[in-house]
Amino acid sequence: MAKIVRVEIRMVDLVPPVKRTDAIQSFVRQETPIVTITDAEGAVGVGYSYTIGTGGPAVVSLLRETLVPRLIGREAEEIESIWRDLLFVTHATAVGAITSLALAAIDTALWDLRCKRAGLPLWRMAGGAKPAIPLYSTEGGWLHIEPQALVEDAIRVKEQGFAGSKVKIGKPHLAQDRARLSAVRVAVGDDFRLMVDANQAFHYHEALLRSHMLADVGITWFEEPMPADDLTGHARLAAASRVPIAVGESLYSPGQFADYLRAGACSIVQVDVARVGGITPWLKVAHMADAMNIAVCPHFLMELHVSLVCAIPNSWMLEYIPQLDAITTSRLDIRAGLAHPPEVAGLGIDWDHPAIMAQTITGSHSDHRG
Repeated sequence: MAKIVRVEIRMVDLVPPVKRTDAIQSFVRQETPIVTITDAEGAVGVGYSYTIGTGGPAVVSLLRETLVPRLIGREAEEIESIWRDLLFVTHATAVGAITSLALAAIDTALWDLRCKRAGLPLWRMAGGAKPAIPLYSTEGGWLHIEPQALVEDAIRVKEQGFAGSKVKIGKPHLAQDRARLSAVRVAVGDDFRLMVDANQAFHYHEALLRSHMLADVGITWFEEPMPADDLTGHARLAAASRVPIAVGESLYSPGQFADYLRAGACSIVQVDVARVGGITPWLKVAHMADAMNIAVCPHFLMELHVSLVCAIPNSWMLEYIPQLDAITTSRLDIRAGLAHPPEVAGLGIDWDHPAIMAQTITGSHSDHRG
């Protein structure tokens, strides 16, 4: 073991390569806090999280003023202890997105450091359950995209061997969503999975109505049909719907996932490593779901989640949305529609450090040393 002697914080602002819209927002920017941790023996770990365009400075401030100063002098291998201590320090602001995103940037850096010191890739270090995972694509299914373009994208990814596509829903009228989905279903046939995502847009009655339509079209899951804090509504909907309910990207602690699982309010867990607070709590959620025979299909962060879904036995599919191309030199290893986790030690993300330095937001950089 070796103590932490240096921690650097930076944040870059990435522009998505394509226009991204859903029922409640447009994803025009990605603020990406990056934490670099160095131990006394010179080993380095890099971690990160993200916001969809707002809140990034608050994450950086929490890291700089409250969390990172408490890392100096800690044993880097004591990841569980560090995570618990930092959660307690931020008890007044937890559970919540800002705190979880800050914790995740630190926790993923510590796991990167641990894996590098052990000489193991993350997917093996965290469990080593499977060597590859099926992919589904969201990048061609945004809400503004016209039906013909949806069809063309779904056909393209099916030909590439992907297991399915996800389409955003939430048009003003149910018939509009039905027409879009039906066009894709006719084009790709019944042997290709179609998922939908409402991004928390509906009241219960509308979610119930659309669930009946989705079942008729043969939809694989109905994602975030209602606001994530409506646990009772999701439990009612899950009991009434013929389509499995998927939630998780807007849950910020293992305890919130436990509430959903106990209530039978979801059939697919979409735990996001950044939004739940890091790899440490992500694995707790994944194993909890496994104990209840529930599948994990994480939200976003494919460059990191590819290793985690291959670490656990109950993962089902990985979401394809390129996120880090502008600041990395590595790319997702895709063969015949399957994503393979990196075999190099650590997270397996090759950061382009000159690009990161060039794109660092003014005022976000700080360097803490022991």
